[in-house]
Amino acid sequence: MTLLKLITATILTMALLSTTLIGQKPNGGNSDLAQKIARFAPTTLTADTSKLTPKDRQALDKIIAAAKLLDPLFLRQVWSGNDALEKKLLADKSAAGRERLHYFYINDGPWSRLDNNEPFVEGVPHEKPANANYYPDDMSKDEFNSWVQGLSETDKQKATGFFYLIRRGPDRKLTIVPYSEAYKEYLGPAAALLREAAALTTNVTLKDFLNKRAAAFASDDYYESDVAWMDLDSPIDVTIGPYETYEDELFSYKAAFESYVTLRDDAETAKLAKFSGHLQELENNLPIDPRYRNPKLGAASPIRVVNEVFGSGEGNSGVQTAAFNLPNDERVVKEKGSKRVMLKNVQDAKFNKTLIPISKVVLDPAEQSALAFDSFFTHILCHELMHGLGPHNIMVGGQETTVRKQLKELYSSIEEAKADMTGLWALQYMIDHGIIDKSMERTLYTTYLASMFRSVRFGITEAHGRGVAMQFNYLTDEGAIKFNEAKGTFSVDHAKIKAGVTKLTRDLLTLEAEGSYDKAKAILDKFAVIRPPMQQALDKLKDVPVDIEPMFPLAK
Repeated sequence: MTLLKLITATILTMALLSTTLIGQKPNGGNSDLAQKIARFAPTTLTADTSKLTPKDRQALDKIIAAAKLLDPLFLRQVWSGNDALEKKLLADKSAAGRERLHYFYINDGPWSRLDNNEPFVEGVPHEKPANANYYPDDMSKDEFNSWVQGLSETDKQKATGFFYLIRRGPDRKLTIVPYSEAYKEYLGPAAALLREAAALTTNVTLKDFLNKRAAAFASDDYYESDVAWMDLDSPIDVTIGPYETYEDELFSYKAAFESYVTLRDDAETAKLAKFSGHLQELENNLPIDPRYRNPKLGAASPIRVVNEVFGSGEGNSGVQTAAFNLPNDERVVKEKGSKRVMLKNVQDAKFNKTLIPISKVVLDPAEQSALAFDSFFTHILCHELMHGLGPHNIMVGGQETTVRKQLKELYSSIEEAKADMTGLWALQYMIDHGIIDKSMERTLYTTYLASMFRSVRFGITEAHGRGVAMQFNYLTDEGAIKFNEAKGTFSVDHAKIKAGVTKLTRDLLTLEAEGSYDKAKAILDKFAVIRPPMQQALDKLKDVPVDIEPMFPLAK
């Protein structure tokens, strides 16, 4: 066995340990921790591989093997102490120890993401470090900002870029370390596996993406492979690499590694393709000052409906992703648009295992019949579509910049809320203009109301949950959401909801267009809280799963 294969096998064995605990019922151990684990319903996620060619079936196994390497890599990104803590937890063979390890793998660290990042392991920092492991533990925002000002323009781009860590040199001064160097032990074997998969596959676009992404793991230049991913047209639809910046709670600059290995659902993809043709029309009618609209969006944005067969890294951390809109590189978005990927089997599981039970508790009985998977699925699609609309590259004080850089750590919560609200606005626009059947209007807002409780249960320290709490309270103050105090249930005021959605859409798009950190902070400080009526409802949901814990039989 070569050294590379030995290293790969060792890392894969460690990564596989985390999957063996999924779905195991607690046996003794800590009852409080057992209850926390039980909030994640074990769920099998798979897809039909019978239509793949024999070579593509072999390629799929290689891709999954590469994706497994991102689990230990992401653990290292979350916190500098995770490697040592994982070894300590693995050594504890008691029932309580296995529970701690199980929950550690669910959260990719010792902080419970559903409980506002409360620690569940002794001896770790009381607060989850905002620096994650992207910056030195002792580095402050002020130190970073002061240091960046003295850098060359090239180094400034790296320091604030997606793919470079900040570390201290021997002289204790800050320095830049590329991902390719920091994570070589994982990225080298992963790249080799992707190249092996590329050599096997019969699909030209998949071969091109896998080879270019393997090269990017060594170069830290992801542009060409992002373009190749946009052009990917294959039964195997794979997303693998550093993408989202949620884990960087200091600046939202640094990208976390993740993977979604999926098989395309051609029938469902064809149903939704029509939405891409209306994006410019939606942009042209956004409820904001016309000068903030984009007169020419990037190329038509592809939509893929897929079924997930494996996820790793941030793609399998805490609450499961139901859909995503990538890439995040503004150059690619401007030139090629972005791709919306809908994980249908994940969404179906969430709807049945969490949303239906939630609706029976929080909605007025008269509203419960207005719950529909079609509205749930289509709003998630529009949420992802709307990430690509509205302000991205902006001018602030005469300087070119981006919304992400101006809003810093607030960006993720604001952008997720913007996508939610603009998604509702866009669906209503398409209903009003006959693009979508008017029957959806009856179920759209009620289904979203129930789904807001689902999202807030993720915790308001998490970007999606925080953004949804803000929306809920804003719309409540607008009279669009009503609380029945006697019954402790909620309903939509259908006479006020459209105006409330449009108003909040305008506010969020405008503060993004202005790059206003102060306005973003003000709206989150005021509304991103759990008020007593919502807390009462959440307290009644303790026996309802919060999310799913996936089991991937194709990865065994």
